Amino acid sequence: MAKWVYMFTEGNADMRNLLGGKGANLAEMTNLGLPVPQGFTVTTEACTQYYEDGRQINDEIMAQIMEAIDKMEGITGKKFGDKENPLLVSVRSGARASMPGMMDTILNLGLNEEVVETLAKASGNPRWAWDCYRRFIQMFSDVVMEVGKKYFEELIDKMKEEKGVKQDVDLDADDLKKLAEQFKAEYKEKIGEDFPTDPKVQLMEAVKAVFRSWDNPRANVYRRDNDIPYSWGGTAVNVQMMAFGNMGDDCGTGVAFTRDPATGENGLFGEFLTNAQGEDVVAGVRTPMHISEMEQKFPEAFAQFKDVCKTLETHYRDMQDMEFTVEHGKLYMLQTRNGKRTAQAALKIACDLVDEGMRTEEEAVAMIDS
Repeated sequence: MAKWVYMFTEGNADMRNLLGGKGANLAEMTNLGLPVPQGFTVTTEACTQYYEDGRQINDEIMAQIMEAIDKMEGITGKKFGDKENPLLVSVRSGARASMPGMMDTILNLGLNEEVVETLAKASGNPRWAWDCYRRFIQMFSDVVMEVGKKYFEELIDKMKEEKGVKQDVDLDADDLKKLAEQFKAEYKEKIGEDFPTDPKVQLMEAVKAVFRSWDNPRANVYRRDNDIPYSWGGTAVNVQMMAFGNMGDDCGTGVAFTRDPATGENGLFGEFLTNAQGEDVVAGVRTPMHISEMEQKFPEAFAQFKDVCKTLETHYRDMQDMEFTVEHGKLYMLQTRNGKRTAQAALKIACDLVDEGMRTEEEAVAMIDS
């Protein structure tokens, strides 16, 4: 029987063609003992198979995905769709080469009316629970069902106007609960059926959406312009336990480079937002703080993050571009990859890596040329 699904503990960085760039690096970070929320990768071959089967996920692949969910439940002690201790996951695409136009991330998958009430009670933080739910409805509708973001943005803007507030974070639990209801009504109006409540259905629809994004117009144009062969077998899907950056002021999310991608200067370069989830940093809704300010906010997580950066740079022997989340002061690594850089930065970084003993001169020259 073919193996379509790999737990992060089963992969490594050399399996990029099979696990995609993101999945291979998540596996490699797991092997290095870094704080990675655990999960699994559905392979690029499963994506190819999906197209061969007439855009269907066959029973064998589906069974292996469900088996991986069981393993995740074992690792986390949480259960998918459970009313007592629910497991929530993120779903991300990851092809062999980094490609814009691939599917956006879906966060907080596994939520429904009952699970959100459980989370609100168990956490003592109903605002967080409803914030997660309205985000999930919005992302799932937009990314999986292709109901445009703008409809949801309009509802959020209207709610903020009614309340006389400027930012999403100023909306309270009741406001977010109302928004979730409005979002679901919007979904029903656009799709003609109720928002799915079964986490397994949500997951399968999300996996299919990732596979479909391999063949969307934006991805095809990008491949053509950048000589990425279509035959590269599609995209992998990464399913990962959620780490929450939006549970309060001792939480946050950020993106960072181990060196400045514009100048090549050695030192952390990036942005961080407290009480936020991933897309908030890039969405421009709030102004992020410079990564150095994270040190005052979360000294322990920042110290750990600096160690992680050092480990990753030494391991990959190159400047890294990372995404991370802090949940109640605890650091979680969500991604690392070799960072894109300007020509000026490429030259400086290559020379510095030689000086630091990480690269030979021959390797450095090859890095600049590539």
